[in-house]
Amino acid sequence: MDFGVCVASHVRDIDYVVRAEELGFTHAWLADSQMLWSDCYAALALAAVKTKKINLGTGVAITGTRPPPVTAASIATINNLAPGRTFLGLGAGNTALRVMGLPPQNVRELRQYVHTLIPLLRGEEAEYEVNGESQLIRHIMPDDGFVNFKDHIPLYISGFGPKSLSLTGELADGAVLAMPANPMIMENIWQMLEAGAKKSSRKILRDDFYTTALTTVVVLDPGEPVDSPRVKAECGAMAAAGIHFAYEQVRNFGRQPSGALKYVWEDYKKMIESFPAERRHQRIHAGHNCYVIPEEERFLTPEVLKASAVIGTKDQIIDQFSALSEAGLNQVMVLPNFDTRFDCIERLAKDILGNVP
Repeated sequence: MDFGVCVASHVRDIDYVVRAEELGFTHAWLADSQMLWSDCYAALALAAVKTKKINLGTGVAITGTRPPPVTAASIATINNLAPGRTFLGLGAGNTALRVMGLPPQNVRELRQYVHTLIPLLRGEEAEYEVNGESQLIRHIMPDDGFVNFKDHIPLYISGFGPKSLSLTGELADGAVLAMPANPMIMENIWQMLEAGAKKSSRKILRDDFYTTALTTVVVLDPGEPVDSPRVKAECGAMAAAGIHFAYEQVRNFGRQPSGALKYVWEDYKKMIESFPAERRHQRIHAGHNCYVIPEEERFLTPEVLKASAVIGTKDQIIDQFSALSEAGLNQVMVLPNFDTRFDCIERLAKDILGNVP
């Protein structure tokens, strides 16, 4: 199994990617949210010139904020700096658009985007539709050192539901997933991916189709509770982001939270809806996957933490990842709190990376 880091893009934090490479992490996924962090391609360019082996790409690039030709040229620029180790993660914008008060793109819009993007990633001509009119476009100076389309740029699409997973199986080189809790869930994911592939008479081979799951991981010390201050300091931001995402799902689609979240839901809803509606979208995602806003600390119950992260002893985590590897999960991508990011990957390298097949 491979291990990657998901990075809140920060042009002054490139040493984190460098250290991840030194520790044996195989991928660095730099997040694309324009109202939260630095520009991901600026950070990727800096990482490309400071690293030698680690695979570099977007985690994930957002379709609703960058047209396909812009995305293709941007990632091909990184591919020129890091040839053969550049990839493109792509998604519809659950946070990047919602932080501006906008909904993410739907699956139909994502499909149209990907159909335009795929030939552009190969340096080929594509049909690009804007305002109901189509134009034939291609990069007209691909051989002058500006970009690199000669080295293949794998396309990994972020998908969580049946429709997006079907699209991913139909068109992509791999999938970016929510962390499956067990091998049975991973098998269900494979079935949705394979069903999508059949729609286009495509057959995806599990050995060739690359799957990555986003989570964060905390290795417990002997006797340490799952809600210890250290655990919260390493994975609390992801747990809080899960609550933020659930609120958006309720607001946009009426999907009521279940499981661990239902026990904190009314308290969280009351707190977040005390902010003015016209600016609430700015507050919902405050601290997104970096740190926990103080008034949200109380929502980090043991159940919420366990539902959003992989927390356990060294042996428990190794057993869980080994089982998922057998079920066809190729990579675990970790996104710890910002302040403890170095401590987290150092611990994972020491306790986990050398012991998982």
